[in-house]
Amino acid sequence: MNESISHPGSEIAQVRPWLIALQQSIVDALEQVEEAEQGSIGFVREPWQKAAHEPLQGDGITCIIEGGAVFERAGCGFSHVHGAALPPSATQKRPELAGAGFEALGVSLVFHPRNPYVPTVHMNVRMIAAQTAQGQTVSWFGGGMDLTPYYAFEEDAVHFHQTCRASVQAFGDSLYPRYKTWCDDYFYLKHRDEQRGIGGIFYDDVTELGFAGGFAMMQSVGSHFLKAYLPIVQRRMHMPYGERERDFQLYRRGRYVEFNLVFDRGTHFGLQSGGRTESILLSMPPQAHWAYQKTYEAGSPEAQLTQQFLIRRDWL
Repeated sequence: MNESISHPGSEIAQVRPWLIALQQSIVDALEQVEEAEQGSIGFVREPWQKAAHEPLQGDGITCIIEGGAVFERAGCGFSHVHGAALPPSATQKRPELAGAGFEALGVSLVFHPRNPYVPTVHMNVRMIAAQTAQGQTVSWFGGGMDLTPYYAFEEDAVHFHQTCRASVQAFGDSLYPRYKTWCDDYFYLKHRDEQRGIGGIFYDDVTELGFAGGFAMMQSVGSHFLKAYLPIVQRRMHMPYGERERDFQLYRRGRYVEFNLVFDRGTHFGLQSGGRTESILLSMPPQAHWAYQKTYEAGSPEAQLTQQFLIRRDWL
């Protein structure tokens, strides 16, 4: 395994400013979408720093829209934290690093649109560096993006997956099919035997590219996010909808909550390591609901989503 073992300070000095710039570029783009709509509001920007007495140290910037014209809730956070011991969620595949000191930094976002025809989206890019018992520093990368539609549009799914493939194409022809499968496997609600959405790409614990390759792939994935999502937003944000569509959107959001709280490693990492709760849970939708054994008539748009879209498909 060609792990990146070098000087963490110099690596983090490269990654941190790029992540902050990525966050700002995404926030700026969404604010332009909001500003084009009457009655829009911008992001609230909240820099934060962990208190000196807390077990996890570090800082970050949380940017969030609540009650926007286009996005009912949109959170985009940068964080850079360090602690004395990696939490269990980060050492599932690396038991040799259990209890190792670490640094973790990344950008994570979830956007919940107001219009049910616009899908929810998630993106995350991150780097973790840990100290081995032998005193070596090992760093690895993770990230990806995935789409959770409430109504099925084939062209949106194809566009999203084409852009996901383009984001990793330069690093090997095998990566998109591997990361697409990884995404399908990861964003899966085991207790319901159901996919969370139509997927995208997901990767974790990537070391084989070394630091330079891993950072370059992080940059490519992050830079492709707006290309993957904004065209879909612009196609769907003005489509008329009613109470039926809104009800279905809130019902499907319940699945999103279930996944994030029960299965998501990023949520578990943040909570287990003593991270900032408000920032960790910015992915939660502002409203969601549940119903007992809810069903939809055959051939309806709602049934089409679960029967034809929330299954594992080759979108290309």
